[in-house]
Amino acid sequence: MYFVLFIRNAVALFILHLPVKSFHFKRDKDSPLETVKKPATEKGGFFFLLNFFLVILSYPGQSKEHFTKKKEDNLNFLGNMNIMVYCWSWFGTLLISLMCLILRSQAGVVDDFSQVERCKDFLYLGTPPRGYLSTSLKKICQRYVDKPRFVTLYDPKKHIPIYSAYTFKKSDGEKWVDIPWMFEPQLASEKGSSNMEPFPQSSLMHKNFEDTQAVLEDYADVVQYERSQMNPDEHQADPLDKAATYTLTNVVPLIREFNFGPWSTQVEVTRKRLNNYCHGKAYVITGVTTSGNMIRRDNQDRVAIPEFVWTAYCCTDYDHNAPYSERYKFPAFAAYGLNDRVNNHMVEVPIKNLEKFLKGKMEVDNNFQIFYSDCVSEV
Repeated sequence: MYFVLFIRNAVALFILHLPVKSFHFKRDKDSPLETVKKPATEKGGFFFLLNFFLVILSYPGQSKEHFTKKKEDNLNFLGNMNIMVYCWSWFGTLLISLMCLILRSQAGVVDDFSQVERCKDFLYLGTPPRGYLSTSLKKICQRYVDKPRFVTLYDPKKHIPIYSAYTFKKSDGEKWVDIPWMFEPQLASEKGSSNMEPFPQSSLMHKNFEDTQAVLEDYADVVQYERSQMNPDEHQADPLDKAATYTLTNVVPLIREFNFGPWSTQVEVTRKRLNNYCHGKAYVITGVTTSGNMIRRDNQDRVAIPEFVWTAYCCTDYDHNAPYSERYKFPAFAAYGLNDRVNNHMVEVPIKNLEKFLKGKMEVDNNFQIFYSDCVSEV
């Protein structure tokens, strides 16, 4: 009996791992990136049922051998042992199966960043910015190829991110090209994929989710604006991390002169500073304020145009021998700029100063805070 149980459990556990290890992602010959052909989660239900079937099969026939003993003491002892082994074995396998399915089906849109493993890893001490008053904002754990890449607080009414939070990776600052723009399926439907997906080729399909997020058509005829990433691919190193930044839920429309001028310069300044002087993990949050101006399409307000763009970083493990001109900007510093053609220079300020500035520009309470304890290490 125990040998049969061992074999059954070994087979069951092997099957449970098949969706992750054997049915992995294949490289598309027409794309430089790894793309999902069929997510492993789609096979999870099948393997769960197969495992459950194996549990049931292991029961018949074995109980006769142990429950037909002539002696009452053997009957009671072996019977009780049999029942205990079967119950615990069945319950354990069932629990493992359920846990595997749950872990594989983590949603892209979540209730709380800090309560979702790996999503909170993009936030200093696992804590998101606090103080936002709006209850309609959506929290997106931005997943690409079944892995969280960064997080975004998204406004489904204004169709822009309020901020994106990510961990900076030392990089050469090169931008990727020919990456297809993507959207977030779960903003449109809770049953949608938890992974960001490329926009369908047919623009008619975009109408299925344009109520909750921006679509490619919103940027088609607005030559004065550029799609600018809140988590810029220049701040990522891994090809898949860089590709994940090309979702419109990570994009805001910036005036061309501001985007290619002061803003691009600030992105590069931050990259070089963190590359050279941050020894540990650097947490970056980049966001916007709005004043009511919108990109319109078909006589409808579609995408909010930011008034100001801001960014802040937190790195508690830094080079204490760095030149003072850089050292005083650690462990945390920030910058903001006006999204306009003129008077659009970036201003670098301490975190406290940025928070004070933003309180007058956004719907936040008096406890608004970007980083937990303003990135002051408790060690």
